[in-house]
Amino acid sequence: MRKRVSIKAVQAFEAAARLGSFALAAEDLAVTPSAVSHQIRILEDQLGVRLFHRVHRSVVLTDGGRVYAAEVTAAFARIEAATQNAAMAGGSAILTVHSTPSFATQWLMPRLARFQEQHPGIDIRLQASVTPVDFAAGVVDVDIRYNPGPAAVGTVLVPFPEDTIVPMCSPGLARGLKPIRRPADLSHHTLIHSEVNILGWRDWARLHRRVPLDLERGPRFDRSFMAISAAVDGLGVCIDSLLLAERELLSGRLVVPFATPGLKAQGHGLVTLKSAADQAKIRAFREWLFSELKKGRQGEERFLKGPAD
Repeated sequence: MRKRVSIKAVQAFEAAARLGSFALAAEDLAVTPSAVSHQIRILEDQLGVRLFHRVHRSVVLTDGGRVYAAEVTAAFARIEAATQNAAMAGGSAILTVHSTPSFATQWLMPRLARFQEQHPGIDIRLQASVTPVDFAAGVVDVDIRYNPGPAAVGTVLVPFPEDTIVPMCSPGLARGLKPIRRPADLSHHTLIHSEVNILGWRDWARLHRRVPLDLERGPRFDRSFMAISAAVDGLGVCIDSLLLAERELLSGRLVVPFATPGLKAQGHGLVTLKSAADQAKIRAFREWLFSELKKGRQGEERFLKGPAD
């Protein structure tokens, strides 16, 4: 005979396992901590398994509790996703996109109007942070990651085309008192460092050993969008991706000061749950995104030739 358990008890367990505390679980569920403790004891009695070690005022999942929590959390995430899909039926679809801050600021936000024109029935919710998404929470549909590594179990990763990394500066700096017309001219200028990038000035210097660069000096930023902004303001020469600086290059606020093939790096990737990858809203966003990336890639050659005379 199938063993039935109390849904209320499972809900209390999920909250306590997720938050690591009966008190926080009680706050999340708008009940008392004693009510949470009582429900979890009911669940342990029904399962015949101890789920938590109770140590003073803290609780720690047992081995059996961890295994059960992984399954229960995934199940609640599916229920949440199904609830959202049901609520959206007959109305606009909501697509929640999580992205790294620089990609969101530099590339994605300026293009969202294009996506909206092509897909008026999909409303975008954009979140930006450097923390990878926990898809089990059932909140985010698409995660755009930088240097994402291998796909986690249950997810699928679609890598972006390779980034082209080049030195860039304001046109005023390139044509100033110490003009920049060839790599050697960089030795007379401040270098702007973007510290989280896969490739940076040290990698460029290894390929241009005859160019004396002071790699210890210069402003340092932990986000590409800040390094690019600093270069636009004439603070120095940054080295970053054509993908992220495309808007500034097209507007003329930045230039690639001399012809260069650039460095190549596998930068970003799009991650979704494998089980949700074929949802219409996710498929539409993925196809639009990679179509836009392809257009941008086709126009990169003009920047790599250096500024027009």
